[in-house]
Amino acid sequence: MRRMFVAGLVALATVPAAAQSAVTPSLDLETVMANPDWIGAAVTAPYWSVDGKSLYYTLKRDGSKVRDLYRVDPASGQSVKLDAAAQAQADGPVTFDRAHRYATFLRHGDVFLVELASGRRVQVTRTPEAESAPSFSSDGRMLQFRQGNTWYRYDIAAGVTAPAAVLKFADDPQAKQPDALGNEQLKLFKTLRQLKADKDGLRENDDALAAADPSRAPKPIWLGDKIDAVDTELSPDGRWMLVVTQPKDYAEGKAPQVTHFVTDSGYAEQRETRVYVGRKDPAPQALLLLDLLNRKSYPLAIEGLPGIKDDPLKDLRNKAIATLEKAGKQDQAKALKAPEVRGVRIISAADDGGGGGIVWSDDGQNVAVQLRAIDNKDRWIASVDVDKHTLLNQHRLHDDAWINWNFNDFGWLKDNRTLWYMSEETGFSQLYSKPLDGKAKALTTGKFEVSHPQLTDDGQWFYFRSNQVAPYSYDVYRVAAHGGESSRVTQYQGMDDFALSPNDRQLAVLHSSPYMLPQLAVQDAAGGAPHELTNTMKPAFTARSWIAPRIVGVPSTHGAGTVWAKYYGPADKAAAAGRPAVIFVHGAGYLQNVTLSWSNYFREQMFHNLLVQQGYVVLDLDYRASEGYGRDWRTAIYRQMGHPELDDLLDGKAWLVKQQGVDAKRVGIYGGSYGGFMTEMALLRAPGEFAAGSALRPVSDWRLYNHEYTSNILNDPQLDPEAYAASSPIEYADKLQDPLLIQHGLIDDNVLAEDSIRLYQRLIELHKKNFWISLYPMERHSFVHPDSWYDEYRRIDELFNTWLKPQP
Repeated sequence: MRRMFVAGLVALATVPAAAQSAVTPSLDLETVMANPDWIGAAVTAPYWSVDGKSLYYTLKRDGSKVRDLYRVDPASGQSVKLDAAAQAQADGPVTFDRAHRYATFLRHGDVFLVELASGRRVQVTRTPEAESAPSFSSDGRMLQFRQGNTWYRYDIAAGVTAPAAVLKFADDPQAKQPDALGNEQLKLFKTLRQLKADKDGLRENDDALAAADPSRAPKPIWLGDKIDAVDTELSPDGRWMLVVTQPKDYAEGKAPQVTHFVTDSGYAEQRETRVYVGRKDPAPQALLLLDLLNRKSYPLAIEGLPGIKDDPLKDLRNKAIATLEKAGKQDQAKALKAPEVRGVRIISAADDGGGGGIVWSDDGQNVAVQLRAIDNKDRWIASVDVDKHTLLNQHRLHDDAWINWNFNDFGWLKDNRTLWYMSEETGFSQLYSKPLDGKAKALTTGKFEVSHPQLTDDGQWFYFRSNQVAPYSYDVYRVAAHGGESSRVTQYQGMDDFALSPNDRQLAVLHSSPYMLPQLAVQDAAGGAPHELTNTMKPAFTARSWIAPRIVGVPSTHGAGTVWAKYYGPADKAAAAGRPAVIFVHGAGYLQNVTLSWSNYFREQMFHNLLVQQGYVVLDLDYRASEGYGRDWRTAIYRQMGHPELDDLLDGKAWLVKQQGVDAKRVGIYGGSYGGFMTEMALLRAPGEFAAGSALRPVSDWRLYNHEYTSNILNDPQLDPEAYAASSPIEYADKLQDPLLIQHGLIDDNVLAEDSIRLYQRLIELHKKNFWISLYPMERHSFVHPDSWYDEYRRIDELFNTWLKPQP
C-alpha cells in the first residue's frame, strides 16, 4: 500500500479554528444536530435524457421526505424544477436497442417506448403494479419487461403485449395418470373411457391451435409444487428463461420481536424482525433452464462446479461435532454434518451493487450465472450450455475468510462471447475479461480498488471508480476493453458516482468534499475541465468556517502498514499539546470514512468541530475491516472481530500522544453500530486505556445479529462458538472499569435494543459502577428525529466534559 502523509486536503476554503469566533458565531449542539435541511440538499440519482441533451436529478424538498425532479441543460447549466405536469412528460433512466432505433424507460413504474427517429412516444403499460427491467430483444422487434417474476414481451410493430411465459408452481392436472384402481375403472366402464377420450381430444386440439397461432397467450409451464421462484431472467431472443428456485415453504427460523411503546393506537405493539445468526441458514437455491418454445424445463446441476463438494469448515466442524458427541448431544452433532454438496445462492442485485446474478449476452446466445456458496467461501461464474443443459465453470474465486459483498459485477463484452468480471484474487478488486473457451486477462492491475465498471455502448472502453492516487482519493478512470494502461478522467479526489451520456461522449459526475454535499458536473468523457451544474449548499452552512480534516497516516505496530485517519485539531500544532482527545469509530465495519468526499457522518463531523472549539482534538480512523484497502485489510477480523481493530485504535491513541502531545489519560472514544461495538470492546478489552466511552446502538453479542453479515466473518455459532465468544463484548463485561454510556433506539430492527439491555443487566449483576443506558422509544437503527440526535449527543458531550476534562 502506498504510504504518504497529506495535510490540509479539503475542497472548500477554511480558516484556522482559532479565528472561527471572529468570522461566524460559535457552534452549538442545537445547530449541529438540527434537521439537516439547513445545510442544503445532496444531488441524487442523476441520469441522461433520451436525446442526451439534458440531465435529470433529484433533490430532497425542505421539511419533507419528497424528492423533487429537476432537469438541467449541460451546456448552459440552467436547471428547472419540474412540476407535476412536466414530470408527466419527463424521461426516466434510458435503455436503447442494439441498433439505436428505439429507447425505453420507466416512469411511475410504467414502461414507455420512444422511436428515436421521429420522437414518437408510446406508453406500453398503465398498471397499478410496478414494472421493471425494460430491455429490447436481440432483433429489436420486441420490448421486454417484468412485473415481479413474470416477463412480458411487447411487439413494437403490432402494439400487442403478451406474457413471455406462464409459470405454474404446481403439478400439471392434465398430466396426472390413473393409478391401478383408475386403470381398472377405465377397463370396466365404457362411459369413463369416452369421457377421458373427449377430454384428451379437446386438450390435443387446443395444443395444436396454440402451436399454430402466435396470437394466443402461451400455455402454462408446470414446474411442480415443491419449489418457489426467487428470480427469473428472460433471454433477449425470448427463447429461453432461467429460473432461480428455492424449496417451497422453507422456514427461516424463529424471528425475535421488537416492542413499539409509543404508537398511534396507544397500545404497545409487537413487530417481527430478522432471524438470529445460526438459527437457520438461508434457503439453498437451484437453477432451471426453460425452453419456452417447446415448454420444457431442465435442472442445471451444480455438482460439477470445482470445490462444490469441499468442506472449507471441515476442521471447525469436526471439533464442534466431537464436543457435542462428548456431551451426549447426538442430535445436535448430527445436524452439523456437512452436506455432500454445499448449498448455493445466486448473487442478486439486492445482495450486491452489481447487476444481479444472471446476465445474458446482447444477442441472446449466451448466458452467465454468478453463484455463491452459502458458507460464502466460494464464488463461481458459470456459463450455460443451453443445448446440453449444463453449467460450465468460467471462474472460481475462493477465500478462506469470506467473499466480499462488493465487487461482484460481471457481464459480456460486445462480441457476446467474452465475459468481463471483477475479482479480489490479487488482494485488490480488479477488472478481468475471459473468452468462454480461453484464459482470463487482467484489464487493470495494482494495489487499489476498482468498482462501478461501465462498458461504453461501442464496447471500446470501461469507465470505473478507483482510488489509484491514494486510498482516500476517488476519481473516474477508464481502460480499453482489451486492456492496457488506465487513465484518470476526473480530478476531484472526491468522486461519488458517474453516468455516461447516450453517445458515450460526455460524463455526468457526482462529486463532493468534506463540507460540500454531492453536486453534479459534466465533462468530456476523455477528460478535461468540468462544467459545474449545481450548487445546492445553503449560506448558513457555507458561511461558517469549518476545520479541514487533515488526512494522516498512523503507523501500525502490528504489521498492518499505515492506518489512515482524519485528524481534527487547532491550526497551530503546538496548541494541541495537553488537550484531551476523542477517537471516533465509524460504523458498518466494512465502510470507508477517511475520504475526501462528503461523509455519511456529517453530523459527527460537525460535532468534531464543536469538540475542537471546546478544547479537544479528534481522530477518526479507518481501522482494519474498513472498505477501500484491499482484501487482507477487510478479512483481518475473520474469527476475531474487535481484535485487530482495537490494535489500530490503540495505535491511533499512541499517535495522538506522540505526534500531537495529547494527555494519554484523557482520551475518550465513541461510535455507533459497529463503532458502538468497538467502543465497548475498547473499554472492556483494554481497561484503563480510555477515560470514557459512548456506545451507540452497539452489537454486544454477535449471536443476536443476523446471518448475512455475521456468518461470513464468524461462521455459524454452532460451528464456531469460540469466534463468537472472542468477538462479543458481553463476554468481557467483568473487565469494565471506565465510564460507559450505552445509547440505543428501542425500535431498532437491525441491532436490536435487547443487545444493549442484556449487557446492561450483565453489568448490574457484576456490581459495576459508572455505566448508564439511554433508550430512544421512537428511533430505529438510524436516528431520524432531531430531538433524539440532540439528546444523544448532549449526553456524549456531557460524558466527555465530565471524564476527560480536569474538574475544578
